[in-house]
Amino acid sequence: MLVDLESIDLGATVADRDEIGRLNPHRHEMALLDGVVWVSDDMSAAVARHHCRDDAFWVSGHFPGRPLMPGVLQVEAGAQLACYLWNRQQPVPKLAAFLRIENAAFRRSVLPGNDLFVLCREVKMGRRRFISDVQGVVGDQIAFEARIIGMALDDHKAE
Repeated sequence: MLVDLESIDLGATVADRDEIGRLNPHRHEMALLDGVVWVSDDMSAAVARHHCRDDAFWVSGHFPGRPLMPGVLQVEAGAQLACYLWNRQQPVPKLAAFLRIENAAFRRSVLPGNDLFVLCREVKMGRRRFISDVQGVVGDQIAFEARIIGMALDDHKAE
């Protein structure tokens, strides 16, 4: 795993939805992080929580009678944590978008009722661009992993 979860209080909250929203532009049903539970002292790694709710917008259609959290939303949750971590290091929060998703792999289903812990470790951070490795964990199993590459969109600020 990217981060040793046994050394972290997964019930803690370092940043709630409001604080995440101060740095990330994602809103409404696309704000996928319920809280950040840990950030390393050097801000190179973080862990966040996403609780898969029974009433999430995807439950009824992906798939009827057997809901599974779409893999693209799992990776999006990882990208949102990478964006949060990158914006914590910026003088002013910026609007960032995906450039690339590399080496994505899905290893376990994520179901309504599950807590998906999202792990992020910085690979390279710059003023305009970032590369991060992300993973999703349910219980003690890796649900997904990928490398995320993002970049600031012009001079737009997160709002």
